Amino acid sequence: MAAIAGECRRVLVVDDEAAVREMLTGFFETKGFGTQAAATGDEALALIARQRPHAVLLDLRMPGLDGLETLARIKEADRHLPVVLMTGYGTVDTAVAAMKLGAEDFVAKPVRLAELLRTVERVAAEAADDASMAADAAALAECMGPSAVVANIGAQVRQVAPTNLTVILHGETGTGKSLVARAIHALSPRAARRLVRVDCGAIPDTLIESELFGHERGAFTGAVDRNRGYFELSHQGTLFLDEIANLSEAMMRKLLCALEERRVYRVGGKEPIDVDLRVIAASNQDLGRLVEQGAFRRDLFHRLHEFTIEIPPLRRRREDIPFLAKRFLAIANKELGRRVAGISPQAIEVLLAYDWPGNVRELRNVIKRAVLLSGDIVEPDHVRAASASCARPAAAPGASFPTPDPGPLPTDGQTLATLLEGKCSLKDITRECVRQVEQTVIAAVLARTGGNRSQAARLLNVDYKTLYYKAKELGQ
Repeated sequence: MAAIAGECRRVLVVDDEAAVREMLTGFFETKGFGTQAAATGDEALALIARQRPHAVLLDLRMPGLDGLETLARIKEADRHLPVVLMTGYGTVDTAVAAMKLGAEDFVAKPVRLAELLRTVERVAAEAADDASMAADAAALAECMGPSAVVANIGAQVRQVAPTNLTVILHGETGTGKSLVARAIHALSPRAARRLVRVDCGAIPDTLIESELFGHERGAFTGAVDRNRGYFELSHQGTLFLDEIANLSEAMMRKLLCALEERRVYRVGGKEPIDVDLRVIAASNQDLGRLVEQGAFRRDLFHRLHEFTIEIPPLRRRREDIPFLAKRFLAIANKELGRRVAGISPQAIEVLLAYDWPGNVRELRNVIKRAVLLSGDIVEPDHVRAASASCARPAAAPGASFPTPDPGPLPTDGQTLATLLEGKCSLKDITRECVRQVEQTVIAAVLARTGGNRSQAARLLNVDYKTLYYKAKELGQ
């Protein structure tokens, strides 16, 4: 997992054994972390008050203030600061107590350093997302746009968030389903706990049960340790099942059982594990229609269908496009170190005339590339160079988006001059041209298949994994 952008990651090691402190701080320093160390809970709390780390490794058994009491005080002061509890005396009861107090994870000594590194990077990244959720929820319109459509979505979020209802989010790829899920969680009574997102289309069928429900050591080849699944990680929080329609029929049956009983069994395990969580499910396909087609279990649909929020595509809320374009301009300036002053009215017209099959995600990528290509102002040529598709007018209302001719590669005089202003090499220019064509084709095929990546992969004659990562890379 990537480092937290913009600053050195810091980890605080709290252990009464000097040898353990030295070993762990030395290891994390070799991995690019800044480190602090404390021998007692009181010393740890004082260090946190002076400089907040990105994660805390906390020993359970310490003289004076023990690990659980220190954990409780840390979470009382800063609920978003992730804590991983370490102990050589691990028991199920202690693990449950730690999770209830807010620990993000629980590891047994002697720790496996590679596994511990992955755990710290994961919980630090998740905590960074959690800390921004309240702002996302309070300002949904600032993220999605000022249209009446967005205002209606915000009203539905505020209506359902305080409840424990299961929510279905329906919308095309790139419309902002994850953003709405974050807002629901942030405004819910479970906001202090985790929002765990699972991309059901990205996990192979052979691994999905283990990923959701966990597995015991030795349950299958490669299961060298006990692993807690996403259901357990979501305990007292929210489980966000993205693209749920991609699950197999057998997995849908097991998911229904887990949701009905609110308990799971790890793969290879015999003891039930009770879970208390809220579920948000998202799909770029109409689940009700899939039920009628026999492609989605009717009983699971009715179990999920307690509250539904429709998130319309960008082409049905065009008034948000100028707002989003300017917002993405500011973001791109910061990311790329540019000082582009704005977008010309003519360039805005080009943006408004396009149907955006990749929705908000596609718009953001186009603006980012246009900023890279532009001078002081983003002009129509910069937008067209950033996406050849934008040169075509929008389809008539209700019309399907056709598989496009990718159009000429951006090698006309004006565009070539723009690229050369940045002293781009032939290799860089070629790479950008190929990227644009790939984005256009993949976006169009995904639009034709209603966002179904498996069907799109078959149409493009590539394997699912290749299309999945290519679409992610291109922001589709």
